[in-house]
Amino acid sequence: MKNNRAQLYKILRPIFTVLFKAYYNPKIINQEAIPKYGAAVIAGNHKHALDPLLVDVCTKRVMHTLAKKELHNGKFGWFYRAIGTIPVDLHANRNKEALNLAIQHLNEGCLINVSPEAKRNYTQEIVLPFKFGAVAMAQRTKSKIIPYSITGDYRFRSKNLKITFGEPLDVTQISIEEANVVLFTTVKELIIHAKKGI
Repeated sequence: MKNNRAQLYKILRPIFTVLFKAYYNPKIINQEAIPKYGAAVIAGNHKHALDPLLVDVCTKRVMHTLAKKELHNGKFGWFYRAIGTIPVDLHANRNKEALNLAIQHLNEGCLINVSPEAKRNYTQEIVLPFKFGAVAMAQRTKSKIIPYSITGDYRFRSKNLKITFGEPLDVTQISIEEANVVLFTTVKELIIHAKKGI
């Protein structure tokens, strides 16, 4: 199953990566934190529709991103399915099917990208409250979480667009509530430090 997944993604990504980096000029900090092999949950803040693409260009591995199901049901649904995204119902209290599919991917050694805020942050808050999906899938698969922050603006040859990866988090030995606090705090600190230029 793993070998047949996201074929379009694999074909297009080298070209797309070059174009994306040339146009937006993102600064990528500590991308070495993303493992070259094995499962990991990649989790961070969500400020713009292009955030998942920015995360994608930070690794040569296939990144399975959780995306709102409307994208899968629209006229370009075939594209989102082809690049390996996982549909999520943002209006549901629980997304058992999406969670189970993400866990299946992790058990196969894949990377999962998720925005625990579950929606784009249009407020003045540094980061919105986190839902439990990211830490739940990490705990159920004994996977590390690679936290990240995205700051700056998506503009042509941007001067401030930056994605910063933190060190891997092991949340398997604490409660899910504690794990969520650890992830939230870590991402928030990454954002604050990135904005200060640290």
